[in-house]
Amino acid sequence: MTGSIITEILLPLALAFIMFGMGLSLTRFDFLRLWQTPAPIITGFVGQIIALPLLALGICLAMKLSTPMAIGLMILAACPGGTTSNVVSHLAKANLALSVSLTAISSIVCVFTAPFVIQFAVGYFANGAPIDVSLSSISLGLLVITLLPIVFGMVVRGYYREWAIKVEVYFRRFALVFLLLMITGVVIQEHAIIVEAFNEVFIACLLLNFGAMFIGVVSAKLLKLTHKDGLTLAIEIGLQNSTMAMLICISLLQMPSYAVVAGVYSLTMYAGAGLLIAYASYTQKQHNSAQPN
Repeated sequence: MTGSIITEILLPLALAFIMFGMGLSLTRFDFLRLWQTPAPIITGFVGQIIALPLLALGICLAMKLSTPMAIGLMILAACPGGTTSNVVSHLAKANLALSVSLTAISSIVCVFTAPFVIQFAVGYFANGAPIDVSLSSISLGLLVITLLPIVFGMVVRGYYREWAIKVEVYFRRFALVFLLLMITGVVIQEHAIIVEAFNEVFIACLLLNFGAMFIGVVSAKLLKLTHKDGLTLAIEIGLQNSTMAMLICISLLQMPSYAVVAGVYSLTMYAGAGLLIAYASYTQKQHNSAQPN
């Protein structure tokens, strides 16, 4: 009974709380940017919604991942970028406005796209195993715990701007603490699976992380976007909302074993983020040294 209360009520409420905090950081101008600078936003959107799940599918097939690991990786790839990507964009001195806009747009669109990716993954990799997954229930669950809280947060921001700006930082801190608690819970509950499959999961997560960042950089180069926009796309496509992925696995699908991938990814993504920040710092120093005194 206690486990049911945690997975069906407390965990979804916590994610809704985090999404409300994200909404407090957003304004309508974050969405208007889609019309003002469409190229980088559309590129990031396509990379996030289409290229990333395809990359994850390729990794699953190439590495012949076990069913729980393959489905877990696909669920992770179906999730949008989280607030972590905005923090990393800020630290890397990337295009923060673009980062926030992409996070906002992908968080909303994934409510409608993620259920299809998840249903495909379960149907393809579970080999007919009796896993009760309903497209409508996943869509409704994501709508209630992600989209509605974001919209509500934006409405509150519109009426109480100063308060929203003041408290938004506390929601970010709660999101970090909640993620750490989620990882700890998954490690404790799925210890045997993690020990048995850590090597393949760790490599798969690194491949997804670095492959996604590579997609962002290459896409920016092909479209001749600015260096700053390319860095932002690498961050946004490369860093997934692992908290949402774990919540989908544990609360909506009732399959904690699927959450192992998201738990491991929560650790590996910081390696990619650190490299991006270091790369941004290096290129900035190179640019400054090239400037005439």
